[in-house]
Amino acid sequence: MLTRKFIATAGICMAGFAAYGQDRPNVILIYTDDQGSLDAGCYGAEDLFTPNIDALAADGVRFTQFYAAPVSSASRAALMTGQFTLHAGLTANAGEKGLPLGKETIADRMRAGGYQTACIGKWHLGSGSGYTPNSRGFDYFWGFLGGCIDSYSHFYYWGGPNVHDLWENGREIYMPGRFFAGESLSHIRSFIKGRDEDRPFFLYWAVNIPHYPLQPGEKWLEYYHDLPSPRNMYAAFVSTFDELLGELRVFLESEGLTDDTVIIFQSDNGHSNEVRTFGSGGYCGDYRGGKFSLFEGGIRVPAIISWPGHFPEGEVRDQMAANVDWFPTLVDLCDVEAENMDTDGKSLVPLITDGDSQAPHDTLHFDFLDQWAVRCGDWKLIHDAQDVKPNDKTDIIEGLFLSNLSLDPAERTDFKDSHPKVVEKLLRIREEYEKSQGHGR
Repeated sequence: MLTRKFIATAGICMAGFAAYGQDRPNVILIYTDDQGSLDAGCYGAEDLFTPNIDALAADGVRFTQFYAAPVSSASRAALMTGQFTLHAGLTANAGEKGLPLGKETIADRMRAGGYQTACIGKWHLGSGSGYTPNSRGFDYFWGFLGGCIDSYSHFYYWGGPNVHDLWENGREIYMPGRFFAGESLSHIRSFIKGRDEDRPFFLYWAVNIPHYPLQPGEKWLEYYHDLPSPRNMYAAFVSTFDELLGELRVFLESEGLTDDTVIIFQSDNGHSNEVRTFGSGGYCGDYRGGKFSLFEGGIRVPAIISWPGHFPEGEVRDQMAANVDWFPTLVDLCDVEAENMDTDGKSLVPLITDGDSQAPHDTLHFDFLDQWAVRCGDWKLIHDAQDVKPNDKTDIIEGLFLSNLSLDPAERTDFKDSHPKVVEKLLRIREEYEKSQGHGR
């Protein structure tokens, strides 16, 4: 019988587990794909039905200033290594080569610490020999290696060559007609049921929703039939994922794993404005930009962490944090050896357990192609900012753009001429960051 209320539509500071006589927790890290900054009910989206994302927030801690890189591979590289993208060695999307082979991943560290590891879903950190999940710390992999696939044929159709991309460990598999995200949940269930129950597991679920092609469930298309296009297609796909999230949580409850499992949820980057996603559909409120942009709409993402009975419930953190922080957070939380760990991220455990804690960072760094940005406090300096707009339209602001996220969260005002000393300070910080590239990393 379910002891917690999950909707399925088909304060303790961790001071070491020995002190509490507890086993180490399982971890499920969920990474959605191109989900907009505010695209969930708990983030204020009144036209979206996301009861399970909202329930996860009600059962945990939700972040309002959480950051990632503005594009898929760079975001995933930062997540896996705990390093800002320039340090991680991947600032754009990957092909056959991806995350540099010398980089340690969170899966490497967790496996060395006794965890069973699985990656299910989208990889996008390299498809060549040595770059795939089984070579990067994951015991088990089911999913695709590139940036996107058709959800039913599992082919990549955009821009050619049209290649089939569905794998289980090192073996190409064929499941034509089977909905990819639904099958990924089936493989999650199988992995958990088949695990060694004497050891905890680390599961990375990189779901391909709401990335194009937008292929939502039929009932969700009907549910949103009154919403205008392209919001209706996007919303239906988000709710398709939300339903799967609810099914996952019900499954964990049925297995008696709810109180033993940390769930982390975030998007990889902001919403897409590409033609192939019907021109837009995502929502970032007043924030400027979207995917591919270093304005807030491209890099500020939804993020939640929940561990029932251990972490606060229904609380919000407004302090600045980023996806690079999950690596050291899990090392801290899961009592994994931290020696020789080389990350830019910081453990979020103090902030998660105490809302009055300071932000783990004074400064965050971002890179994507010719763009770079450095945020220090409320100030953010962007170089060659791209203001992306629906249907692949982009305005490039050459040179430097200085925003203040307290005075102008929408980043419409350029403060560089009125605050030259701030520009000088942030340029020095950026210069030192660039000099650190390759040193000890």
